[in-house]
Amino acid sequence: MYTKNLPLTGNMLLNGYQLSKLHTFEVAARHLSFSMAAEELSLSPSAISHRIAGLEEELGFKLFERFHRRIKLTSEGERIYTALQSSLALINQEVAEIRNNEISGALTVYSRPSIAQCWLVPKLADFHRRHPSITLDILTGNENINFSNYNIDLAIYYDNQPPEGLNCEPLMSESIVPVCSREYAEQHELFDNPSALQNCTLLHDKQAWDYRSGFDEWQFWFRAFGLENMECHAGIGFDRSDLSIVAAIHHAGVAMGRSTLIGKRLQSGELVKPFPELEIDCQHNYYLVTPNRDYNPRVKVFVEWLRDMSGAC
Repeated sequence: MYTKNLPLTGNMLLNGYQLSKLHTFEVAARHLSFSMAAEELSLSPSAISHRIAGLEEELGFKLFERFHRRIKLTSEGERIYTALQSSLALINQEVAEIRNNEISGALTVYSRPSIAQCWLVPKLADFHRRHPSITLDILTGNENINFSNYNIDLAIYYDNQPPEGLNCEPLMSESIVPVCSREYAEQHELFDNPSALQNCTLLHDKQAWDYRSGFDEWQFWFRAFGLENMECHAGIGFDRSDLSIVAAIHHAGVAMGRSTLIGKRLQSGELVKPFPELEIDCQHNYYLVTPNRDYNPRVKVFVEWLRDMSGAC
């Protein structure tokens, strides 16, 4: 027996038990099944049915038409379900905005140019999707920056040891291996023939490890594989590893490639490894560097995101 046009007081649907019954109704309406609602809510189907019946009694109208082994929303039930969906969507939107407002503002990140170009920047769309209220500024350079002078929140360094006096944590390790275009490798008969490098132009990052690195990456690699007799006589130097990679793609020579930075180039076929078995771990790693351990909310979410991205490599 339902009382039509029962007057509703302002608090009629606002106590905890009645809100619980509305939640039960939303789940049952979404599934159009008391048994599936019972499974989601860890209740028995009879408990679901009892709650719905109680809500219908309080409202003064039926929410469901009951049939053998199925239920169907009444027109009144459809209206209540639509209103609930709109209300829940509005609540979710408000919660998201509150959270985003707590993690908002400007964040300035300083990075070595090559890791920024080849690894960080291609992933930033994902970070912006997750945290649209954070305004990112990306700066690059090869020198270690003074955080306070430049208002830097976080830096990504490539070094053989963490800088002193700052908070650091390892981000990723690195390995190196010679790479070039397939055309260049075939032209110089490089495949499985390291000695043929004597007749090649060597491309290198002159500031790979410090400002005076020169051919250090190549010499480190030569020593690792007993090729000390090889001379670094002809080459083209750059102040960024990614520029040597671009030169290699365009058949200028053989570059010393960093594995973290060249993955997509290898997958696309723009680059090949003439000696894939001759890859060696670097003495250098990528580090996350901050002035101190007390991360503000913006730095914290960016650091967590970087950890996720580096773990996916």
